Amino acid sequence: MVTEVERVSTGRVVRNPGMPLDLDWVRRTRVNRSAVERRAATMVARRTVKKEWQAAWLLRAITFLDLTTLAGDDTPSNVRRLCAKGLHPLREDMERALGIVDLDLRVAAICVYHNLVPVAVEALEGTGMPVAAVSTGFPAGQIALPDKLAEIERSVAAGAGEIDIVITRGHVLTENWQALYDETRAMRDACGEAHMKTILATGELGTLQQVGMASLVCMMAGADFIKTSTGKESVNATLPVGLVMTRAIREYHERSGFTVGFKPAGGIRTARQALDWEALMREELGVEWLTPRLFRLGASSLLSDIERQLSYFITGRYAADQYFPMP
Repeated sequence: MVTEVERVSTGRVVRNPGMPLDLDWVRRTRVNRSAVERRAATMVARRTVKKEWQAAWLLRAITFLDLTTLAGDDTPSNVRRLCAKGLHPLREDMERALGIVDLDLRVAAICVYHNLVPVAVEALEGTGMPVAAVSTGFPAGQIALPDKLAEIERSVAAGAGEIDIVITRGHVLTENWQALYDETRAMRDACGEAHMKTILATGELGTLQQVGMASLVCMMAGADFIKTSTGKESVNATLPVGLVMTRAIREYHERSGFTVGFKPAGGIRTARQALDWEALMREELGVEWLTPRLFRLGASSLLSDIERQLSYFITGRYAADQYFPMP
């Protein structure tokens, strides 16, 4: 168990080093689906924030954003615009009205395809904002492991500080936990100092129990974050899945002493959804996890709706969508 002194000695959360695969622990995982769904439904129904408290939570949500563009028509110019938006997510008049001009509000990271990493790195040079690269045959992950590792290494060499990798879903569906562990461990080693966010693609894993088991295996293999989805599946981030994954994170922390982050992604488009995910993190993992070091929201259009809700808080009326364009 890591002591609290060791945890804070560097001024930041100690990185999860992983541990040997414990198959007994994995196989003991049990998930009561009806109970999970009931808990997810009642949690958001009874947890609401209004007025200035809602505005504060929405401003915090901006700091958790992995602002993302993963489209087939991505170009260097729209990646540069995305980076500029990430550094200045709100208009100056809104910052003045909210009294946050001095906060240096910005998103957590910019997430792009591997080939556009150098463009984002150049656009963010000197800002300290990391570039996250989706890798390992994203989104399907159906390429050979040596090719996955080579892609990770190229993204790191290009300047990516975070790597979002995808697992082989077949390992989970066939419950080949050793293969999943070995693959994820190899990808963690290839990441080096870059932090690894492990995408489970939960909509393709069959059951919530398999989601919980895969979460544990990936954390044992050294994942810095576990992430719900690529955003390309038919079902992406859902609160029941988030509940299972955050409880796996809590269990891993209690047994190992190491903290692992959580990133829901895919289908998160509204400010209301962002508030729901923040509430889940607070209830299940505590305020210690409500930091960009341990919580991210993967989204491309969410920021526009957050801006719209903040504008309503300031003016008392909703502005048209064109006043909050994304790059």
